[in-house]
Amino acid sequence: MFTIAVVVLVGYLIGSVPAGYLAGCIAGIDIRKVGSGNIGATNVLRILGKRYGYPVFLFDFLKGVAAVEMSILIFDSYHPAASRELYGILGGVSSVIGHSYPVWLNFKGGKGVATTAGVVFALIPFAALVMCVVWVAAFQASRYVSVASIAAAIALPVTVGALLYFEQLNKPVLLYFSIWLAAVVIVRHRSNVSRLLNGTEPRFQRK
Repeated sequence: MFTIAVVVLVGYLIGSVPAGYLAGCIAGIDIRKVGSGNIGATNVLRILGKRYGYPVFLFDFLKGVAAVEMSILIFDSYHPAASRELYGILGGVSSVIGHSYPVWLNFKGGKGVATTAGVVFALIPFAALVMCVVWVAAFQASRYVSVASIAAAIALPVTVGALLYFEQLNKPVLLYFSIWLAAVVIVRHRSNVSRLLNGTEPRFQRK
């Protein structure tokens, strides 16, 4: 039980590092008060450009990877490696929660897409690749980051389900985990869905 508590806490703290907010501080603005008000990479990219947006995305992605790897490392220090993926999932889920609800910013964080991608990459690399392809295709077709993110989230449990069906994975818990992650990403985008329906969602213009 103590090990589980440590994994959850470590995963949450890793995920809660607000890279977007810190990037805004470096640039001299409060990213929460401009654009969409979100601290995620998309808002940082829109407001501060690629110089800040890309590093924020990479940092948020690596938070997910680090949380999974750190959780497995903690697990291996105390237990045999029989269910290490379960601890990786627990740490990864905690990091997404930390990113979305960071204690340092009154529990108002990002949408969790980049961190989710990092978690999936650390646990199921092929599913992460499919998510990436779906995201790029949806973004190129719509120019909406929110549409691309939701499409990629939906693709995750579909891909994991297919991998289980064709016996490329043998742990059903990964399907439940992927459904949970997809649900979190979609719920975090509910305001975007509302703006899409109202025709007020900003889109990236082709250059």
